[in-house]
Amino acid sequence: MIDKTPRPLGLAQLSLLNTAPPRLVGIAAEAGFDFIGVRVRPVTPSERPYDLQPGSPMLRDTLDRMHDTGVTVRDIEFLLMDGSEQRETWLRMMEAGRALGADSLTVAAADPDTARLMHNIAQMAEDGRSFGITPTLEAISYQPVASIAQAADIARQTGCQIVVDTLHFNRFDGGGKDSAGKADQWTQLSANAVLVPLVQLCDGPARRPVNREELIIESRSERGVPGEGDFDLAAVVAALPDGLPVSAEVPSDRHVAEFGELAWARRLKSAVDSVLESASTLRAAATLERAGNK
Repeated sequence: MIDKTPRPLGLAQLSLLNTAPPRLVGIAAEAGFDFIGVRVRPVTPSERPYDLQPGSPMLRDTLDRMHDTGVTVRDIEFLLMDGSEQRETWLRMMEAGRALGADSLTVAAADPDTARLMHNIAQMAEDGRSFGITPTLEAISYQPVASIAQAADIARQTGCQIVVDTLHFNRFDGGGKDSAGKADQWTQLSANAVLVPLVQLCDGPARRPVNREELIIESRSERGVPGEGDFDLAAVVAALPDGLPVSAEVPSDRHVAEFGELAWARRLKSAVDSVLESASTLRAAATLERAGNK
């Protein structure tokens, strides 16, 4: 029997980075998504900032659109933990997140000092309790915390959770040229599924970019439509719990310019639906195989 457990489907802000949150809500609704992710602070100096602090006009407009469409905000982003004093920053982000109804704040680790990083994430997790927001640590292939295993170890010790991003999941190489790193990623995905509140889907070629600069460019602006590349996305989804939210995080400057915002969102929704259907088929086949081996 194919699993029919509904998975909430989301549209990540990075898929339409230059689309302001009120409009992003409307586009997500028209394309058939259930929720969006929102950047409540810019990550790079060139990004357009969105003021979503309590009392701001943009927050009011976003909440109005959410009320009209039924689309919710599940996750906010993005804070790069670099070892500096960032508590006031994440508290402001959590204020915006609580106003939007979000329950997670995505972070990544640029701090090479593991003890300091863990102290800061633990403090963030403690602060988040009063906002109803949990930090979610994303393993980034070109940052110090690059693997599911590293992120899960930190999560278990600090009280945060982890986000699985299929780009970085596939780009992690364990620091070597053999396949041991990727094999370990698959082992860790299953072992730490309980820590995962969200999986972000995108696709890409099997060939890994040759250096850090190319990894960054791919990550921020050149990802592939789910199901149109070489990543085994259905297997990733099938390895995670029923009903786990799935978000399309597919930045592609050229495709957004070519198709327009709404058509791009609709293309991503159709692609995610196809991946989920394939994942359900995989899970059903695995269930039948286990039953036959009893």
